[in-house]
Amino acid sequence: MRANRTVAFHTLGCKLNFAESSTIARQFRESGFARVEMEEGADILVINTCSVTEQADAKCRNLVRRGLKANPEAFVVVIGCYAQLKPQEIAGIPGVDLVLGANEKFNVLDYIENAKLEKTRLLSNEIKDTKHFVPSFSSGDRTRTFLKVQDGCNYFCAFCTIPLARGRSRSANISTTISEAKKAADEGAKEIVLTGVNIGDFGTAHGENFLGLIKELDKIDGIERFRISSIEPNLLSNEIILFISESKKFVPHLHIPLQSGSDRILHNMRRRYLSSLYADRIARIKELMPDACIGADVITGFPGEDESAFLETYQFLLDQPVSYLHVFSYSERDNTTALRMSEVVPMEIRHERTKKLRILSEKKKRQFYESQKGQYKYVLFESDQSDGLISGFTENYIKVQVPFHPELVNSIRKTKLDKFNIEGCFESSIEELTEL
Repeated sequence: MRANRTVAFHTLGCKLNFAESSTIARQFRESGFARVEMEEGADILVINTCSVTEQADAKCRNLVRRGLKANPEAFVVVIGCYAQLKPQEIAGIPGVDLVLGANEKFNVLDYIENAKLEKTRLLSNEIKDTKHFVPSFSSGDRTRTFLKVQDGCNYFCAFCTIPLARGRSRSANISTTISEAKKAADEGAKEIVLTGVNIGDFGTAHGENFLGLIKELDKIDGIERFRISSIEPNLLSNEIILFISESKKFVPHLHIPLQSGSDRILHNMRRRYLSSLYADRIARIKELMPDACIGADVITGFPGEDESAFLETYQFLLDQPVSYLHVFSYSERDNTTALRMSEVVPMEIRHERTKKLRILSEKKKRQFYESQKGQYKYVLFESDQSDGLISGFTENYIKVQVPFHPELVNSIRKTKLDKFNIEGCFESSIEELTEL
């Protein structure tokens, strides 16, 4: 196999995937590869896939075609959740040279540099054999850095394939995780987003816990903000909420999966809490952090969700001071227990309910933004610009746009939340901005 010197990455899905792609990209860079865009015709193309979307196969095929159009000789590697769940399908896509599962993806260079790979298409072991944790953090792709603190899940919810794609819950210990966070700080990160599959389960194999981790992260110099990407309500203890409320670095923004406001549906989903616990957590957050932004995941059309159960969910969300929703229509997944459940909800009803909840989400978001109008907040500006504007987010996750100035990139500025623009976010002028 010839000595390839350029590599391109395309990442689908969650923040965890972005963190892992960046870590693998650093391995390539340290081995002398130059990272380029896919359209530039890379020698090696790495596609990091997601299994959540219904169009995973179509997206993967399209990306392979695009990569090979730019360079017909490219060596194409497919990794990620979809690669673990459906390796044979991906191996059958014309142009794919190598499929790596969860246990192999962090050794991709070893496989590529082995000349025998010219005859190898698939290397994916049983997910039960995936026990090693590889710390990761994103860099270069976005202003905020995503730090992977945990992987896998032991919950086996009825609708979810993540334990099948990523294996059992595992993490590094606190000291190793702190070392990774310091590396991110050395690369200039102002904000670190803690990410994983079930981050509240951090440290159990080491006799540690998530509260202990965030207490140590809070002491790191050079990082202005820490943000928790998503945490299960049953693992979001009152002690964690109290610590965040008193921290100068952990921001008042929490994303807490709900999935359903019906206790009957939550039970059928094999979730580990009831709606009353969820409401208690929200109330505690708002008691200690009145301006906190709270997001929620919701699934519509899970088997057995009749009109009464959906209305129960809708009313529950209407009553809760959540700030926005991520709404998904239930989608059948191979090898999940939900696939064997009766009372299947027709797809058109699932989509209708999803639309209703997304409208509610827009109303919730607008209501939250209105409640913050006139306040002064700190905005971390990102690198992207559009139509002469640069955007960023406040500590409580409100989007702000201002006219672009290069010095604003990756800086935190204090500004007044003054007026909305047509994009649905706050608009400020440079004159209203002050340095932190």
